[in-house]
Amino acid sequence: MMNRKFHKVKLFFLDLPKTEKLILSILIDCFLCISTVWISFYLRIGYFPFGKVLVLPSIASLIFAIPVFYLSGLYRTIFRYTGWPALLSVSKSIFIYAFLFSFLITFLSFKDIPRTIGFIQPILLFLGVGCSRAFVGYWIGDLYKNRLKESKLPKAIIYGAGYAGRQLSIALEDNNSFKVVGFIDDDPLKNGRVLRGKPIYLANKLEFLVNNKNIKYLFLALPKMQSSKRNQIINKVSKYNLLIRTLPNISDLAKENIVKSDLVELEIDDLLGRDKVEPNEVLMQKNIKSKVVLVTGAGGSIGSELCRQISKIKPKKLLLLDSNEFSLYSVLYEIETLQNGKDIEIIPILASVQDKKKINILLNTWKPDTIFHAAAYKHVPIVEQNLAEGLKNNVFGTLVIAEASIKSKVSNFVFISTDKAVRPTSVMGASKRLGEMILQALYDKKYSKEITKFSMVRFGNVLDSSGSVIPKFRQQIKNRMPITLTHPDVSRYFMTIKEAAELVIQASAMSDGGDVFVLDMGDSVKIIDLAKKMINLSGLKLKDGNNSEGDISIEITGLRPGEKLYEELLIENNANLTMHPKIFRAKEDFLRWEILSPNLVDLEKLISDNDSKKIIKIMEKIVSGYKPSAIIQDLFSKEKIEK
Repeated sequence: MMNRKFHKVKLFFLDLPKTEKLILSILIDCFLCISTVWISFYLRIGYFPFGKVLVLPSIASLIFAIPVFYLSGLYRTIFRYTGWPALLSVSKSIFIYAFLFSFLITFLSFKDIPRTIGFIQPILLFLGVGCSRAFVGYWIGDLYKNRLKESKLPKAIIYGAGYAGRQLSIALEDNNSFKVVGFIDDDPLKNGRVLRGKPIYLANKLEFLVNNKNIKYLFLALPKMQSSKRNQIINKVSKYNLLIRTLPNISDLAKENIVKSDLVELEIDDLLGRDKVEPNEVLMQKNIKSKVVLVTGAGGSIGSELCRQISKIKPKKLLLLDSNEFSLYSVLYEIETLQNGKDIEIIPILASVQDKKKINILLNTWKPDTIFHAAAYKHVPIVEQNLAEGLKNNVFGTLVIAEASIKSKVSNFVFISTDKAVRPTSVMGASKRLGEMILQALYDKKYSKEITKFSMVRFGNVLDSSGSVIPKFRQQIKNRMPITLTHPDVSRYFMTIKEAAELVIQASAMSDGGDVFVLDMGDSVKIIDLAKKMINLSGLKLKDGNNSEGDISIEITGLRPGEKLYEELLIENNANLTMHPKIFRAKEDFLRWEILSPNLVDLEKLISDNDSKKIIKIMEKIVSGYKPSAIIQDLFSKEKIEK
């Protein structure tokens, strides 16, 4: 309590107007001049004199000291000086003063005034002035330095004057990266109030604050707000070219000190305004809890997130399969760290889904109850130029593990598909659709219906996955490079990796066998609009025909081989509702196994011969709606396939 009072007193003196500070400093020095004259007489004659004998030296001291101190700049820097700079400044001023005062008192001399007063008093005044400056430097100097340092920091404002905003303000109080100048809140009842010494403004004052207080950062403290409302706020403030940052989660506010790296860029789902539905725990646990679960492609974007979510549900065993050693190591290390000694056996398996012998041994040995098949080559242009390898992995790798699942009596098999499988224009999309058809046909065979429930989950782009444009845009903005976009009209569906993984797990629990599940991806988003928003929310300006002085331009590079302008989720508009509001069940036509199987045999032979032209022809025959892009250039073939 006492410390707070002292702090308020310090602030009172520090916040005094310059004129009042000057007057206070002069009054203190006047007192020192008179008191040191009095003390110097005592030191010389042994007692304190009174009366006329003090008048002349006191007036002389005031007449010489105050102008000398003022002209030498001592009053301009009283709150700034400490240490040797202060001592040097005081010494220079007192030296000039001592010369004038001693000349008058010692060399001219006056009756009843000892000449030695001309030497003693300047020494005492030097000590008095020096000590007074040292005291001010000690008492207020740190506060002044902190304020001086704060004035050079980028200014920020916190959006949200509730509990989260208050906690964020406390966490940033001792931080040396930002100066928080106030709060923004949409509640009119809070307008004009003060929170932790900072004023609260309505959102319509933001433009005024940006222009008049030089605000560069806006911190979002809205942890419980729905994404759609949060997105409305982001859209409202994006035009001010502020760097918008938020904390990853509210628990980070418990940290004693928030640093710049803790305040992260907005997640892209914040920009999309997509409200998340909390997962149904019954569906989440049905095919996982206390069961043996295998995830193929465990080191990939979707595979690794599936592993994270599955490990939280406590399976009996979790098998991680990947053909990339580093990816497998990375996900294994992460899951083991997340488990922190929990009683779940995690088994890393380095193998390819194309290796029929190893896959059969694996499934016979570990007897998984549920398989999530996420292993795939998914980068459209790369698969387009390596079509044989892409088909070998995505089609025949799926066939290998599906048939092995039937032999090993796996209960549930979930295939991770893509919206690119709908009326595909790329080899990758066509390969994923053919993978779906294989599972549909296998389940349609009478003997498999009572053994393995095959299901497919189809969805669009996941944010920040290895194939997403978002990380590329972020890096280009960070490096102040032009954003490269294939076409101004290209649009995509987006979903977070976490939400996609949760919905995949829940969809698998609703499978009756042979199901094609489609996830609700929300509205399609134009990529150029997303790029512009990312530029604005990075505190930068778009450079285009309307603004040649902008920071970052958008360059159109042209559609890549196999790339579509827009994506679809359904071949036919026949999706049915399920018990989950964001999961739909589609009815998709397929070729029966006795028709599909011979075509697969022919395709496998063509892949072995690397006959690109015939591979494309048979894919067009098998996969309904497949329309290859104008030119396919397989890197293992000398000739281009022109359509």
